[in-house]
Amino acid sequence: MELNQIYTELVREHSMNSSNKHPLENKTDSQMGVNPSCGDELKLNVLIEDGIIKDASYEGIGCAISQASASMMIDVIKGKSLEEAKKDVQIFLGMIQGEDLSEDDLIKIGDAAVFESISKLPMRVKCAVLAWRTLDKILDTK
Repeated sequence: MELNQIYTELVREHSMNSSNKHPLENKTDSQMGVNPSCGDELKLNVLIEDGIIKDASYEGIGCAISQASASMMIDVIKGKSLEEAKKDVQIFLGMIQGEDLSEDDLIKIGDAAVFESISKLPMRVKCAVLAWRTLDKILDTK
């Protein structure tokens, strides 16, 4: 399977999978993220206990890329400390900005590493980073 096919399949799978897309009743933090250039909107919900992201979810509407990226991000951050999640955000945003990353860094962000080449599609970058920037806003308040 070619890399392009893997990317397409993962984006489709995550954007259609609703396991991370739902209200989170016992959330401790919530933040809205909006991409005015294309209309993507998401509400990121997290449950933080003792400095650990115990659970997270998102709600909202948007393109397949924004929805898939949000779902992949949640898979990455669940169970991690706030510091680890902040590092994951930095890795993802650095990757999107074209920074050279180690294989270990890419492994840390799991399926989200498929967005590595999205920097070549400038109109889609904001879609891919929406959830990650929204999480960053939450983490900045901690």
